[in-house]
Amino acid sequence: MHWPVLGIVPVFLLHVHHIYDWVTDATARAGGTFCFRGVWFGRFYGVVTADPNNVEYVLKTRFHKYPKGRYYRERFADFLGDGIFNADDDAWREQRRTASAEMHSAKFADYSAETIRNLVHRKLVPLLRRLADTVAAVDLQDVFLRFTFDNICSAAFGVDPCCLVTDQLPEVPFALAFEDATELTLLRFLMPPVVWKTMRRFDFGTEHRLRMAIRTVHEFAEETVRTRRGEMGLEDRSDLLSRLMSSGGNVRFTDKFLKDFCISFILAGRDTSSVALAWFFWLLHNNPRVEAQIQSEISAIVKQRRGPVAEEVVFTVEELKKMEYLQAALTESLRLYPSVPVDFKEATEDDVLPDGTSVKKGGRVIYSIYSMGRMEGIWGKDCREFRPERWLKEGVGFAGESPFKYVVFNAGPRLCVGKKFAYMQMKMVVAAILLRFRVAVEEGQEVVPKMTTTLYMKNGLRVTVESRNSVTGDMNR
Repeated sequence: MHWPVLGIVPVFLLHVHHIYDWVTDATARAGGTFCFRGVWFGRFYGVVTADPNNVEYVLKTRFHKYPKGRYYRERFADFLGDGIFNADDDAWREQRRTASAEMHSAKFADYSAETIRNLVHRKLVPLLRRLADTVAAVDLQDVFLRFTFDNICSAAFGVDPCCLVTDQLPEVPFALAFEDATELTLLRFLMPPVVWKTMRRFDFGTEHRLRMAIRTVHEFAEETVRTRRGEMGLEDRSDLLSRLMSSGGNVRFTDKFLKDFCISFILAGRDTSSVALAWFFWLLHNNPRVEAQIQSEISAIVKQRRGPVAEEVVFTVEELKKMEYLQAALTESLRLYPSVPVDFKEATEDDVLPDGTSVKKGGRVIYSIYSMGRMEGIWGKDCREFRPERWLKEGVGFAGESPFKYVVFNAGPRLCVGKKFAYMQMKMVVAAILLRFRVAVEEGQEVVPKMTTTLYMKNGLRVTVESRNSVTGDMNR
C-alpha cells in the first residue's frame, strides 16, 4: 500500500522487524516484482524484484545503464571515498582491473592461504580449545567478525590488528571505529536526505559519531600507507597494499587511491565471510545430518594422508578443494542467508525490464537476494529447506548455478573478485573446527536477521564448544 505523501514508508515501518521475509512474501504475491515510492520529497522510487531475468538484465545486459548511482555513492563517499566498493564508470573499471590482476596472482594466492592458515591454527583453534576446556559460552558471530577482520587487514594492509587472541577478546579502536562507520553509514539509507545532511552540516547526532569513526579509520589507513611508502623491499611483501605500491611499469598510485582501495577491500571482506560462517554453524546445529556428512568427508581426507596422522592437522589448499560436500553446504547456507540480502542499482534513463515493469530515470532497481533464495519458481518446493545435495552433480561433484539466480557473489561485470578467497577462508575455518570440536547453540535464543545491509544476527549467536577426536569424530568428553 502506498500512502499519500509518505508512500511505502508506513508499511515498511510496520514490517521492519521482519523486513526480509516481508519483501519475500510481497515479491511472491506480486509475481516476482513490485513498484514502490518513498516520501514525496525524498526522490526514492523504483522497483523491488526477485526475478532472475530482471537481475541479469540489470547486472549484465544493460550493465552500463544501471550503475550504483549518485544516491548510493553520496552516502558512502565520506567513508569509502572513490574506492572500488563505491565507484562507477572509469574509476570502477581501473580498480576492478587492478584488483583482479593482484588477487588472482599466484603470489597473493599463496600469501592469503598462508595468512588464513596461521590465523586459524595460531589464534582461532587455541581460543576454541580454551573455551572447550572451560565449558564457557561465547558469541560465535563476534569471534568470526574478529577473525575475518584480522584476516582481511593482513591481506589488505599487511597489518594484524589483533582483534582475536587466544586468552581474551580485546577492544581494538580501529576495529570498533570501522564497525561504527559501517553501521552509521548504512543508517543514511533509512533517513530522508534532508535529515542526515542537516546533522552532518551541524555535526550532531549519528553524523557526529560517524565523522569521529571515519576519522579513526582514515588516520589508521593513511598512517599505514605513509609508513609502507618509506619501507624498503616492498617487492618481497605479498599483501595487497605492498603489491600495489611495487607494481611494475609507470603506474604509481596516489596515497588517497591506496587508502580508499584498501578500506573498500576490508569492508567487502570483513562482514561477508564472518556473518556467513555464523549462519552456517546455526544451520548445522539444526541439521545434524549435514554436519555428520561434512565430518565424514573431512575425516576421509585426513585418513588419506600418508604415514601417521599428525595431532595438529593443517589442511592444504588441495585438500580443501576435495571437500565438495562442504562447498555445497556453504553454498546452500549462503542461498538461504546471503551475507548481502539486498542490493540495488540506479537507472540512468527510462527503461522496461524483461517482465514488462517500467523503470523511470533515477529509479532504483532493488534486487532481493534473500528473497530469490526462497522462491519456488527458482529452487522448487523445497526452496526453504537446507539441502546441500541440490548443489551436487549426480550426488557427488559440486555443480554451480547461474549467477543470476544465485546472486550471492553478485553477477555480471561486478562479480566478486574475492569469491575464491572467501570460499577458501570459510572452508579452512569450518574444516579446522569440525575436525576438532562440536559447536552447540545455546537453547532459548532468538536468532533473527538484523536490519542492515549485511545479514548480521541481531543478538549474536551464543554457543558452547566441546572437543572431538580428530579422526573418528568421537567426543572426548
